[in-house]
Amino acid sequence: MRVGIVCPYSFDVAGGVQFHVRDLAGWLLREGHAVSVLAPADEDTVLPPYVVSAGRAVPVKYNGSVARLNFGPVTAARVGRWLEDGAFDVVHIHEPITPSIGTLALWQAECPIVATFHSSQVRSRAMQTVYPAFRPSLEKILGRIAVSEDARRTVTTHYGGDAVVIPNGVYVDRFAAAPVRPAWQGSPERPTIAFLGRLQEPRKGLPLLLEALPAITRAVPGVRLLVAGPGDQEAVRAAVPDGCSVELLGAVSDDDKAALFRSADLYVAPNTGGESFGIILVEAMAAGAPVLASDIPAFVRVLDGGRAGATFANESSGSLAEAAVALLADPARRAELSRLGQDRARQFDWSVVADQVLAVYETVLLGAPAKPRGAVSRRLEGLGRSLTQGLGDSLGRGARRS
Repeated sequence: MRVGIVCPYSFDVAGGVQFHVRDLAGWLLREGHAVSVLAPADEDTVLPPYVVSAGRAVPVKYNGSVARLNFGPVTAARVGRWLEDGAFDVVHIHEPITPSIGTLALWQAECPIVATFHSSQVRSRAMQTVYPAFRPSLEKILGRIAVSEDARRTVTTHYGGDAVVIPNGVYVDRFAAAPVRPAWQGSPERPTIAFLGRLQEPRKGLPLLLEALPAITRAVPGVRLLVAGPGDQEAVRAAVPDGCSVELLGAVSDDDKAALFRSADLYVAPNTGGESFGIILVEAMAAGAPVLASDIPAFVRVLDGGRAGATFANESSGSLAEAAVALLADPARRAELSRLGQDRARQFDWSVVADQVLAVYETVLLGAPAKPRGAVSRRLEGLGRSLTQGLGDSLGRGARRS
């Protein structure tokens, strides 16, 4: 099968959607399928051989975060060439209504289309403005996937139709086999807590964790917080409360991330919202880290209702501190959460998830009407030109403001 996968977010910056696209493409390639991924990327970005750059992205505030997106007439032409050259049996677009290359592919593709919706959100004002123009193209999607019930609810509420829930995937064995790093490994007297996320993104919850850290330190004087992720480390260092031990690791590789999870006594996910799934929890569980997470709905579902990991009241530093102290004082409970978490993570292994995605491809191909391959229809070309110009101007203004 010839599969084209479209990632709306830039491969320059690590993120859940990018990891999902990369890992799905790798699994399909190993299974013998021909795969090409189209994604924004800067010229100097080192890309896997199966990734085609759609050009440089610009930072835009989107869904409570800053996403690096790519849009406009020049990008539309690149998308069109990629579709023509690929002659795909199916095109799989991630986040098709994000104003990036996914919408351009949706307008132009003539082969069967599958879409995965990752986000859990209400529509933004910008999306409400342009949604009427998107509606005809959304009807081209023959297979809809949502990574969680929260994402599925977004689809059914705001975009019409339904979606099958297929979660994000993780190569569980890679995390389970990661080595323990002595420098990150704790001891009964000096346990380690790990955090991983974009440092300056408030919804990832680092400020909340730092707020809870003095109470944790008073109860467990030797505790160390290991903070990994891209961002301004000096700003974080300036925010560390007096008397608390925090080590800033910066952005980490996949191998280092797995080793961090394997080595820490406790992984804390203090995210405050805007999450539709929680792939980071699955990765931590796969590595055997006992997980403590905020009780936002997406995280509670990943943790099997709280059975595979502990939770605390969202946005409550006191609840976070109380739960962390209790777990650090209870090695048996942490060992139990580690075992239950690893069992739970197996349900999200790519060997399970990718088979479900492939089944959607096959179902879509069986039900798709036969269409001759050829140039993009004039109607969609005209629609694409007008909308890319308008949205491109809007994105440019947003990028200048951010």
